[in-house]
Amino acid sequence: MSDRPSVLFVCVHNAGRSQMAAGWLRHLAGDAVEVRSAGSVPGDQVNPSAVAAMAEVGIDISDQRPKVLTTDAVEASDVVITMGCGDACPVFPGKRYLDWALEDPAGKGVESVRPIRDEIETRIRGLLTELQVPTGR
Repeated sequence: MSDRPSVLFVCVHNAGRSQMAAGWLRHLAGDAVEVRSAGSVPGDQVNPSAVAAMAEVGIDISDQRPKVLTTDAVEASDVVITMGCGDACPVFPGKRYLDWALEDPAGKGVESVRPIRDEIETRIRGLLTELQVPTGR
């Protein structure tokens, strides 16, 4: 067990919002936070527009793959942040749950994904402040 906080990002396909959020958190917190992402119905690949939008700000998520949401991942996380997965997200007592209402980038071009990416960055920075984790960037 680690004393560092763990955060799980969940969306339906684990291909856009949750992958960008995980990328931002890894980038800003480094090893200070354990980062997971998953989807209730994972897609085949990470959204290429999300990959491109993140690359524009120097964050490479091209090596990530959508993963299925498991109860183990939820149980192992201190904070679970849902992004539109609705009732598919399991709820466990004692966990902190946040629901971030973010536009789904599926099927959108990079120009439409940029504002979503930027909103996620703002929310990640706020989360790090709440968790009292300093950012190196």
